[in-house]
Amino acid sequence: MTVNLEVAEGVGTLRLDRPPMNALDVATQDRLKELAEEAGRRDDVRAVVIYGGEKVFAAGADIKEMQAMDHTAMVLRARALQESFTAVARIPKPVVAAVTGYALGGGCELALCADYRIAADNAKLGQPEILLGLIPGAGGTQRLARLIGPSKAKDLIFTGRMVKADEARELGLVDRVVAADQVYAEAHAWAAKLAQGPAIALRAAKESIDTGLETDIETGLAVERGWFAGLFATEDRERGMRSFVEEGPGKAKFL
Repeated sequence: MTVNLEVAEGVGTLRLDRPPMNALDVATQDRLKELAEEAGRRDDVRAVVIYGGEKVFAAGADIKEMQAMDHTAMVLRARALQESFTAVARIPKPVVAAVTGYALGGGCELALCADYRIAADNAKLGQPEILLGLIPGAGGTQRLARLIGPSKAKDLIFTGRMVKADEARELGLVDRVVAADQVYAEAHAWAAKLAQGPAIALRAAKESIDTGLETDIETGLAVERGWFAGLFATEDRERGMRSFVEEGPGKAKFL
């Protein structure tokens, strides 16, 4: 399989496995969607790491496969392409991308679907589609602009240039840069910590933030208000508040 879901201690790792560069062909896109939806459903998965292996995250789409597609074929495929990435973005749990080596084109767009990005110090990211006479088609024009702002996103998309890890961090494209051999361990630790947290409250926080970014503030506040009140019906809220009163802050156990 070109994508696998490995689960241990509450953390699900969505691992790309299509050597040598993890090119995101149609089969990989479809498999990614299938496993992202599975990770979202499974109770034993409480947080997710997206990982391409020690050498490369994903170097982009399968250009040879794309070259053979005409306009009609891409009209039929474009929505499915976007939906495979959106399935990752909508996993209702914390998601971290562990970025090693190249994360270009579709690889960069996949990293954008995570809530948090940890990159190797030798990572290179970018949206080089313009160099093929194209634009990003798996969410790059939308998610990148929302993440780093429109002018910075336009610079990367208009020029198609790659950025190294340190510049990516300065731009806000990645959140942390660590040694290459520590990327997965750091990402897994981030996910594992959150896997111990209150699952419904984490889902509520993610949905409230993401919805607010996609709509007006009044709608966002309404979503927040509904989730905030609704969490008072959960066992985790009872446990968290009881622990705070009896033991002090930060000591509640939610599993």
